[in-house]
Amino acid sequence: MTQPTPQNPGLLNWLLIIVLGMIWGGAFMSVRLALDGFAPLTVAALRVSIAALCLLIIGQILGQGIGRVSRDAGSLGWRFAVILGTVSIAAPLTLLSWGQQFVPSALAGVAMGAVPLLVLPLVYVFSPEEGIGPRRVFGIVLGFCGLCLLIGPSAFGGTANAFGFWGGAACIIAACGYAIGSVVTRRAPTMPPITLASATLCVASAILVPLALWFDGWPSSWPAKPTQAILFAALFPTALAAVIRVRVVTTAGSLFMSLTSYQVPVWSVIFGVTLMNESLPQNVFLALALILTGIGISQSRSLISMLRRN
Repeated sequence: MTQPTPQNPGLLNWLLIIVLGMIWGGAFMSVRLALDGFAPLTVAALRVSIAALCLLIIGQILGQGIGRVSRDAGSLGWRFAVILGTVSIAAPLTLLSWGQQFVPSALAGVAMGAVPLLVLPLVYVFSPEEGIGPRRVFGIVLGFCGLCLLIGPSAFGGTANAFGFWGGAACIIAACGYAIGSVVTRRAPTMPPITLASATLCVASAILVPLALWFDGWPSSWPAKPTQAILFAALFPTALAAVIRVRVVTTAGSLFMSLTSYQVPVWSVIFGVTLMNESLPQNVFLALALILTGIGISQSRSLISMLRRN
């Protein structure tokens, strides 16, 4: 069986990023619902701590416990876990929770489309073996143009709330954290996916839980719908997605992984419109056509290779 590479990610990795796109697209809706009952920092802290507990149990059962960080990678493994837990989990989730108080969930998801453009220069500097040629650059830029068309020039600043611009800016800064995290994950020492994912979530929990208790205190009530939304966000977009993300990045590369960010706006818009009654941009179909075309161009070689082998 051929091992997946950044040039030939393989069928399984393609299926995994499609699943990730759907899961992460629904995350913004669940966070929006959770904010109806909990403060932003509490939402982020509960999300990562529940996810960390879940992965610790699963990892122990499957022989991918957190102890393997020291056994497989030593102190270097923990240094990477601290960086990833801080930059790509704790900071982005806090920014997203705060930003979604002021912008629709669909627009928060659209902001994640900035990830591929942010990943591109990082890959060029820190992960050159993934390969960046004119074809990939053109495909990513074309997809990003589709995202710009999707949100419109005043998407964030035009919200009724005065903090709309800053809420959108927080979501875009969160995307920077995800972009950095993708490249750092690619350079991390080899260890099982659940091991690395649970270690990073534990680091994020160690940061966010004390901060949430200090600033927000223990929740005085646990409303049914916001609590259910937090559980969904913890188990699927955080715990399950963290494992899938590590697997995809370590086998197919951070640039391939960044293509998930083109799906996230699509799913976040679909979920926001159908389930949250948020308004749909008029030019959504043309925008999505550009996005999908950009994905096809940037990964055309791997698509053709995969179809020939299957």
